Amino acid sequence: MSRRFRGEGTHKVDGKGRVSIPASFRRVIEASDPNWETGKAPELVIVYGDHRRNFLECYTMEAIEEVDAKIAALPRGSKNRKILERLFNGQSFPTSIDDTGRLVLPAKLRSKIGLDNEAFFIAAGDTFQIWHPDTYETEEQADTEAWLDDQPEDFDVLELLDGAQGG
Repeated sequence: MSRRFRGEGTHKVDGKGRVSIPASFRRVIEASDPNWETGKAPELVIVYGDHRRNFLECYTMEAIEEVDAKIAALPRGSKNRKILERLFNGQSFPTSIDDTGRLVLPAKLRSKIGLDNEAFFIAAGDTFQIWHPDTYETEEQADTEAWLDDQPEDFDVLELLDGAQGG
């Protein structure tokens, strides 16, 4: 199993759309890029998806290759395959990290999620997400907190792992 992203953080976005990726995230991206070697720019794929997606999902090369393999296993010409190809291949942006640890987010991607001065990064296992900080707080974080508030007082989130494959 490849390395996982861990943590979260807010980083400045400059006028050209450059934003520093958390250092720990960079190590995972490097380790998960089969073509990366010292001195080269590690690659990743940003999936921006459809109109309902309010964040950018950043896939390591290993993670996106796993998705690609699952899509390729679907029958050619099937509706599911066409939709997934459009969402993961068409509505994506292959990129790399520069030698200062920054990622350049094109205006189209910044505009899609309303990024201006700051970007919020949060780990999501073998991917990480980039959000406008306010959107994350009002949508994603608020949804998680509301769900947790609906659970019994003695609820432990580790209970969610019960019955998980391999666990």
